Amino acid sequence: MTRFDLPRIGAALSLLLALSVAADRARAQGASPASAGPVDGALLTDLVLANRILAHEGVLDAFGHVSIRHPNDPSRFLMSRSLAPALVGIEDIMEYDLEGNPVDAKGRASFLERFIHSEIYRARADVGAVIHTHSPNVIPFGVSQVPLRPIYHISAFLAPQVPVFEIRNAGGMTNMLVGNAELGKALAATLGNASVGLMRGHGDVIVASKLSLAVFRAIYTEVNARLQAQAIALGGPINFLEPEEAAKAGAVTDQVHERAWELWKREALGRSAK
Repeated sequence: MTRFDLPRIGAALSLLLALSVAADRARAQGASPASAGPVDGALLTDLVLANRILAHEGVLDAFGHVSIRHPNDPSRFLMSRSLAPALVGIEDIMEYDLEGNPVDAKGRASFLERFIHSEIYRARADVGAVIHTHSPNVIPFGVSQVPLRPIYHISAFLAPQVPVFEIRNAGGMTNMLVGNAELGKALAATLGNASVGLMRGHGDVIVASKLSLAVFRAIYTEVNARLQAQAIALGGPINFLEPEEAAKAGAVTDQVHERAWELWKREALGRSAK
């Protein structure tokens, strides 16, 4: 090749350009996803308070997690780093994409079961908040043949049914944790359009259009489970809410749940101030 062999020079330059583009793509694949931008401090405070409220109410303990969809981008969500809910602060909130990748981990550990959240957000455009708990009174309904059903008007959101996720059907013999996207997809598929789904031998997942409603549902799922067990212990048939009653009652509680949310927030702020 001489210095005047323009076709070969052009081919060599094209090859170098292609290699450069491929290298850029490879670097991009290994990089953190881009942020969807800053989030209002009041929203982050609510997410922190949700963690603490649920811990105080006995729905969460050292485990479990709460997330919200990013207000600027439906393909992002916000959740704390791997930390006991009662200890969560604003500085612990992290941003994730729907692959479960943190935007900027800054050395912070992520919850292994973040795929519960990412795959539900991917499957359900109507969901703005996801909560995963090991709510103690709920556990028996996930391992028995007794379905969890709405026993009073405040838990009407449990209708028409509460599905049970059997992780063995999705992953065989596992450690019971939803630790990858495949299991997260299977859980989201089992949840379907329901507001609450049980996880056999594990806990539950609660979803809602917004954080305050998800917290409300998580607390009253636990309350309903306790009341239903008490009714079963009394013996005889139980008069559950009919589907039409549940639909009408749920429409009301969805509208007035903020009353409870504001009370729980004020109490949580009072505890934080002590």
